[in-house]
Amino acid sequence: MRQEIIDKLELLEEYITRLKDLQQYSLEEVEKNYMLRGAVERYLQVSLECMLDIGEIIISEEKIKRPESYRETFRVLGEIGVLPETFARKIEPAAGFRNVLVHMYAKVELDRLYENLQKGTEDMELFAEYVAQFLAKKNI
Repeated sequence: MRQEIIDKLELLEEYITRLKDLQQYSLEEVEKNYMLRGAVERYLQVSLECMLDIGEIIISEEKIKRPESYRETFRVLGEIGVLPETFARKIEPAAGFRNVLVHMYAKVELDRLYENLQKGTEDMELFAEYVAQFLAKKNI
C-alpha cells in the first residue's frame, strides 16, 4: 500500500506543478486558447483522481466500508483521521467538480474552472501533506 500511495503522491505533486505553471495565464487567455483550456481541465481532472485514488486505497487498507460516492471518500478520510474533518468537508465539492470534468455534464463553466486553477492547488498540497502525516503516523 505504501508504495502505491507514494507513487500517487508523486504524480499529484507533478500535476500540481503543472497547474501552478498554468496559473500565470489570465482568464481571457484560458478562454481564448482551447489547448490551454484543455490542459487546465485535464490536469485538474487527473489531480482530483489521484486524490480520490489515494483515499480509496487508504479506506480499503483500513478495512472500512467503501464509500458510495467520490464525495463520500473525502468525508470518510475525515472520519478516520487521515484528514481534519473540517478540511475533508471543505474539499468534498472537488469530487463533484471532478465528475463535471470527466463526464462533461454541461460545458464546464470557465469561471469555475479558472477559480479551481487559481485556488485548488493549495488544497491539493494540503491533502498530500495530511496523507504523508498519516503514513508517517501509521509507520506505513
